[in-house]
Amino acid sequence: MRARLRAGDPEAFRQLFQELGQAIYAHAYRATGDWSAAEDAVSLTFLEVWRLRERLEEGDESVRPWVYGIATNVLRNRGRSARKHQLTLARFPAPDTVPDFSDEVAERIDDGERLAAARAAVAKLRRGDRDVFMLCVWSDLSYTAASEALGIPVGTVRSRLSRARTRLLKLTEQELRRAKKRVEPPADFRQIQGDRTPAVRSIQEKAR
Repeated sequence: MRARLRAGDPEAFRQLFQELGQAIYAHAYRATGDWSAAEDAVSLTFLEVWRLRERLEEGDESVRPWVYGIATNVLRNRGRSARKHQLTLARFPAPDTVPDFSDEVAERIDDGERLAAARAAVAKLRRGDRDVFMLCVWSDLSYTAASEALGIPVGTVRSRLSRARTRLLKLTEQELRRAKKRVEPPADFRQIQGDRTPAVRSIQEKAR
């Protein structure tokens, strides 16, 4: 596979995309939380795979870590671009309020609340810890494969993953508590006095 990719064999590239395209998409979605952004990341990743194919070293090992390494760099660059974009938008007047379609997206994934909390927690990790966690835990790469993908020693992968797991236990629970507070209805309900039909109604209902 390595030799065929280095030689620019289109069939080898198609085979590689069939084997890893969906996995890279899942990896990118977990990183971005956005289906469209994940699709863009997959496209950019495999464009880079094709562009950099001649740099792929010869050997019999799987090319999976190499592809994940490229995907990691694509996501890093996307993150930097997104931050620059947000800074640019911040200089303009606030736009009119538009409908929020986040609920529709959440319905398309299993346990969306926990995933959102996990993503928010992962985003607070150091970049190196975050990359290791995403590759080893979310994308199921071995320590050795993650080491190859990121260009760091295996021992560093192990220590970063241990640190990330410890910190994420606390961060994820904090994010879940914040999310719960945002969606809980107010507890201030009381009976309306003077109503002919005794009933317990909320203040909001009285206003209507």
